Amino acid sequence: MIRLVAFVFALLVAAPAFSQGLGNPASLNAQAPAVYKAKFDTSKGTFVLEIHRDWAPNGADRFYNLVKNGFYDNARFFRVISGFMVQFGINGDPKVSALWQDADIKDDPVRQSNQRGFITFATAGPNTRTTQVFIDFADNRALDRQGFSPFGRVVSGMNVVDALYNGYGEGAPQGLGPDQDRIQKQGNAYLMRDFPKLDYIKKATITQ
Repeated sequence: MIRLVAFVFALLVAAPAFSQGLGNPASLNAQAPAVYKAKFDTSKGTFVLEIHRDWAPNGADRFYNLVKNGFYDNARFFRVISGFMVQFGINGDPKVSALWQDADIKDDPVRQSNQRGFITFATAGPNTRTTQVFIDFADNRALDRQGFSPFGRVVSGMNVVDALYNGYGEGAPQGLGPDQDRIQKQGNAYLMRDFPKLDYIKKATITQ
């Protein structure tokens, strides 16, 4: 299932062996702290997210479990739209992606606005959030009315986020960038071959 951020202004090497937890999505259901930070070491530098569980509990819990268990490690920033957002969250290993593709969580009420630097789960419709997230480059409050519920924000390193490679533009079929279905099925092997300039996450960790 292709997960696109619906937005009025837009058309919008194999991975390492995965952890036992990533092989069983239902088991990764720990409740996140009320507030926590996630550090992302990337090919462009480091940025830090501060997550607030009261903003979107289901989203904050899912993100906590994914980061803690290494889901985002080695994942590419596969959809980078200048002036809009950067999207990531498809695992580099197709075997892992297949396990998580339908591991949906329920929607959260929208309590914060999609402002610059805020992070939100992507969706394919009501109650279909799984692993893909995006960080707003700009004021995207039009997304609020569509049910996109931010659960955190960048508190340091927004300059790193801004610098992520955006030369491929919108993904297929609307644009010439990566095809999400092929990422799901072929993983990083596809991206490294056909879109070698994409930046990526070296390591994501819960730091607080």
